[in-house]
Amino acid sequence: MEEKISVIKNLSVEEREETLIDIARILEDTAREAFVEGNRHFAVLSNNMAAAIRINADELARDDVRNAERVLQQATTMLSEFKAAHPYRLVSMAVH
Repeated sequence: MEEKISVIKNLSVEEREETLIDIARILEDTAREAFVEGNRHFAVLSNNMAAAIRINADELARDDVRNAERVLQQATTMLSEFKAAHPYRLVSMAVH
């Protein structure tokens, strides 16, 4: 994902929007995983960030390339911090 952040200025508007939606989807998946693990604070933060990205993806992709780059950097930082704290992914998210 870091390589997409560095070249986001060179992407077309559609590709930028697709990248933003992809990172929102990853944030939502990570939020679900965090919730199952009991990390509700991160789950709420991640879901909120994903919702904000989805709502503003079009505007960020078209008008504000610099801000889109910042948003992607913040999202990937959040994801990498979660992965550092939880290096082993869940095999199943079933709650009994």
